[in-house]
Amino acid sequence: MEDGPELSISTPLDVPGQPHLDLDRALEAILFIADEPQSVVSLAAAVARPVAEVRSSIARLRSDYDGTGTSGEPRTDVAGEPEARGIRRGFELREVGGGWRFYVRAEYDTLVADFVLTQSSTRLSQAALETLSVIAYKQPISRSQVASIRAVNVDSVVRTLLGRGLVTEVDTDPETGAILYGTTELLLTNLGINSLDELPHISPLLDDGQEGFDFD
Repeated sequence: MEDGPELSISTPLDVPGQPHLDLDRALEAILFIADEPQSVVSLAAAVARPVAEVRSSIARLRSDYDGTGTSGEPRTDVAGEPEARGIRRGFELREVGGGWRFYVRAEYDTLVADFVLTQSSTRLSQAALETLSVIAYKQPISRSQVASIRAVNVDSVVRTLLGRGLVTEVDTDPETGAILYGTTELLLTNLGINSLDELPHISPLLDDGQEGFDFD
């Protein structure tokens, strides 16, 4: 590996059995499906590129989404045409808890929330209700902690609850960078209570020896 390589605007990735991939687009694809913020180191490992190149790529992507363009030679698309610049996207690439993740821009939050709510069915599944209960009683809590309590993967269920506006991101774990979730005012409204203090005590409802909830 060369020290201090000259970074081109378009950096192909060599993947056996696949056509050359552009570094910016490869990172974009990974970040598009990521549920949690991805560190530069983890992204570099995923694309097998030096951290310095990944940092430069993230800077280009942010500039692209912000509509400010990039420095260096103009990029071209797969058809060889110059890529459009100056369009500020409705989403942004934001650094949160030591990692990078896509977010809707703040000015579109209300619009997107209203849209998601109108597209959602009125009833929650049993899995969603159980996950919501764990978050309500144990917040702030990460997905992995919820999954540990429920003993199942909860990624899709948490996305559903986020889309319904019943839970929200409230913080990040300072050690792991994991997003911590809590409930929203909408949940209180739907339950007809003024605060979480009015939730019923859960310990008497659990079987002896069940872990996860250790308080009244």
